[in-house]
Amino acid sequence: MRVDELRSLSIFEGVTDDQLAELIEGGTEVRVEPGVDLFRQGEHADFWWVLVEGSIDLVRRVGREDTVVGRLDVPGRWAGGFRAWDEHGVYLATGRGSTTGRMLRVPAEVLRERTSAWFPLGGHLIRGLYGTARSIESTARQRESLVTLGRLSAGLAHEINNPSAAATRAVDALEVACQTLLSSLGRLARNEISAQQFTALDALRLEIEPRVGAVPDPLDMADREEALSSWLTRHGVVREWIVAPPLAAAGVDVAWCERAAAVLEGSALEPGLEWVASTLSASALLSEVKESTRRISELVAAVKSYSQMDRASMQHIDVTDGIDNTLVMLGHKLRDGVTVVREYDADVPAIDAQAGELNQVWTNLIDNAVDAMDGSGTLRVTTRAAGDHVVVEIADTGPGMPPEVAARAFEAFYTTKDVGKGTGLGLDIARRIVEERHAGTITIDSHPGQTVLRVSLPVGPSEPRGRTAGVGL
Repeated sequence: MRVDELRSLSIFEGVTDDQLAELIEGGTEVRVEPGVDLFRQGEHADFWWVLVEGSIDLVRRVGREDTVVGRLDVPGRWAGGFRAWDEHGVYLATGRGSTTGRMLRVPAEVLRERTSAWFPLGGHLIRGLYGTARSIESTARQRESLVTLGRLSAGLAHEINNPSAAATRAVDALEVACQTLLSSLGRLARNEISAQQFTALDALRLEIEPRVGAVPDPLDMADREEALSSWLTRHGVVREWIVAPPLAAAGVDVAWCERAAAVLEGSALEPGLEWVASTLSASALLSEVKESTRRISELVAAVKSYSQMDRASMQHIDVTDGIDNTLVMLGHKLRDGVTVVREYDADVPAIDAQAGELNQVWTNLIDNAVDAMDGSGTLRVTTRAAGDHVVVEIADTGPGMPPEVAARAFEAFYTTKDVGKGTGLGLDIARRIVEERHAGTITIDSHPGQTVLRVSLPVGPSEPRGRTAGVGL
């Protein structure tokens, strides 16, 4: 490799020809071949790689599959060399040839020696900056991850607690109902009820049609239960408080009881009506258990889909699925004063995207919107097709952002929230996911009474943008 081949690379601006010659002498020219790995994720970053021509993909192992997270495709882009300043430095991704080309490979110790000799102050600054940045980022990311995980876990626990508690209560009550049912059958047998009487009673029971899913009027229920209690007391039913509530809840009236009394004579009336009431209670409680466990299963399925467990990172997805799963995950925040309005266009096509990463974006935008409304207002989620793009809008009825805040909202490390608030995923990272990982756009349109975060994503597969892909991997 010759000095004049490196002279045009912007990274070597200000470096003399003699210095370039020393760098070439200490390094090696490496051919780039499509599909061939040059360095691997997790290995010690013992070499500094500078692209001279061609291109390489930066591939990161995510779960059980390889994901392209960036690309070196501009001469002068570089990767690795971290052990020149940090003995624990490793490659953060695998460099895999994409097109034929060449790279300059310089050992980390040579890079350290040359920078120390040519730019001693620069070498000290890099070591200090690298160490400080590593420590701060590691601590901050760990803390943010724990806070976010704790918040989502607490919300999920709250969501699961309601149906699980309902199922537990229903099972306890079901045990009592089954004991009453068996006890009443025993009492009917001791009263020597005939087969014809039991058949007639069962026919009357089958006439009752429980109100599945209907919410009865409380006043109507109270009046019906009082009327039944009075009738049962007049007919010598001692435990009317056990019989009347389930009969009233199922819509039974006094006329039905009169027909039952005509079938059941004397002391058989009370156990016969108890048997009917306990079967109605058992049926209602089983429905409650079924509904509660179904809700728990839906929550578990939503969490699995949200986290994209056991799924490929790049998928052909319906964005509304990810949004709905995110709304489930944040359900504990969407109560009381928050009204959620979904406006999903039926013609929105599926897109090729990193589903798990987009779910993080939806989480951040929805969480921000709810916080902006201080827990009271309307959250409007809209999806629509726009040419070869899908547009998602998250709108809130909060006070809006001042122009100076909206102008800086996508800056790294900029936040208007207090410590411990939010998801730990800033709008800067959301922007990177949308723009650099999916070749989309994200914008803010804010004025008093309404703020809209608008995300536009291409329908077809997109290549990661290279402006951040080449440095530091």
